[in-house]
Amino acid sequence: MSPTQFRGRFITFEGIDGAGKSTQIAAAVALLEARGIAVVQTREPGGTPLGERLRELLLHEPMHLETEAMLMFAARREHLAAKIEPALARGRWVVCDRFTDATYAYQVGGRGLDRDKFDVLEAWVHPNLQPDLTLVFDLSPELAAARMQAAGNAPDRFEREQRAFHERVRAAYLERAGRAPQRIRVIDAGREPAVIRAEVEAIVGGLCAA
Repeated sequence: MSPTQFRGRFITFEGIDGAGKSTQIAAAVALLEARGIAVVQTREPGGTPLGERLRELLLHEPMHLETEAMLMFAARREHLAAKIEPALARGRWVVCDRFTDATYAYQVGGRGLDRDKFDVLEAWVHPNLQPDLTLVFDLSPELAAARMQAAGNAPDRFEREQRAFHERVRAAYLERAGRAPQRIRVIDAGREPAVIRAEVEAIVGGLCAA
C-alpha cells in the first residue's frame, strides 16, 4: 500500500522567543526527509499568502487582545484549510513552527485572554485535529533575551514585552504540557544545540517507528 494512502503526521514546535526552535526544526525536517518521508514545513501565524499578511499585522500593529486572538485563529483556519489539512490527507508529514499551544501561551498566559473564549475558538477552528507530537523548547526568559540580543534581529511587539510577560508565557506552556503529556514533550533548551538535536531526533524518530 502506498504511504500516500495513510494520513500524514502533524508535528509542532513551540517555545518562547529565543528558545532555538528554528535550528531544531531544520534538523527534524532533515531527519524525516532522509527517511524518505515527504514533509511540508510551515509556520504560524502565516503559512499562506493571507496568513503572512495577517502575520505582519499581528507582529507589528497594536490591537485589542480579543482582536489579536481572533486574528490568530483566522490565520490558523486559513492555514488548516489551504495547507495543513490537504497535506495530511495526502500522506505528507507537516512540521509547523507554532500552532494553537502558542495562542494559549501568549494570549491566555501572557496577555490574560479568558480561557473560556480560547476554548471556544479552538473547538470551532480545529475541533477534531491536534498535533500528533508537540515539542516545547523550555528556556528561561533571561537566557532567551540574551540569545535574541546576540542575534541582533529587530524585535517584534511580542519580543519587546517585559520579562514578566515572557515568564507567564513560559509558565502557560508548561501548564499546557502538563495537561497533555501524551502529546507534548518538554525539551530543555538551555543545553548545547547538538545535545538538543540528538534528543529531538530520538523523539521524532520514535514517531516514525510508531
